[in-house]
Amino acid sequence: MTCWYEGPLAAFDTETTGVDVESDRIVSAAIVVQDAAGSRPRVSRWLVNPGVSVPAGATEVHGLTDEHLQRNGRWPAPVVEEIARLLGEQAAAGRPLVVMNAPFDLTLLDRELRRHRASALGHYMESSSLCVLDPRVLDKHLDRYRKGRRTLTDLCAHYEVELEGAHDAAADAQASLDVVRAVGRRFASRLERLSPAELHTLQAVWHAAQARGLQAWFARSGNPETVDPAWPMRTELREAA
Repeated sequence: MTCWYEGPLAAFDTETTGVDVESDRIVSAAIVVQDAAGSRPRVSRWLVNPGVSVPAGATEVHGLTDEHLQRNGRWPAPVVEEIARLLGEQAAAGRPLVVMNAPFDLTLLDRELRRHRASALGHYMESSSLCVLDPRVLDKHLDRYRKGRRTLTDLCAHYEVELEGAHDAAADAQASLDVVRAVGRRFASRLERLSPAELHTLQAVWHAAQARGLQAWFARSGNPETVDPAWPMRTELREAA
């Protein structure tokens, strides 16, 4: 029987105007679907004119300028609808969804849907819930004592996954998918008996514990930042810009 990490997976990634899920906007997104390890992926890409100015700092990260997005990007409303519907199709097909730092990308998509479609991401998952695999949460739990950062670039280097064109949504989604497969193989003895649905439930627990640990470290350091323990999507809504 094929283990989940060798079988069908999909991956989702966004590039944005910033890091605030409540007020920042999607400028590009991609969903990568792969039927088996090593098979040719199917890639869906979106470029978005967010209707707001893209800060210089964000452009430095992903290279997308106001001029380029205004000329080539589509309006957000139909794009976020298409993304949500395709994610719903992945869930209905029983295909686990890989999302690096899921509470960021999934929450941001949910807020964009609320902003532009007066809807929510959950509306598109009514027939079946998303089963999410988050390489950051998995790696941090399974190799918790390893020192160093755990960005996607760091994880790719650690698991010997090729990442070409970092901060391109499609490239990052493919790399995240490959990292999850690599994590599965490296920790097969601990993961192969678990289904993706069971892992989804466990990751919510693991992420909450990781958040508590980070919050305690912030407190000791005098950092006032608050760490949200919710996974794979933040639930609290505040007034958005």
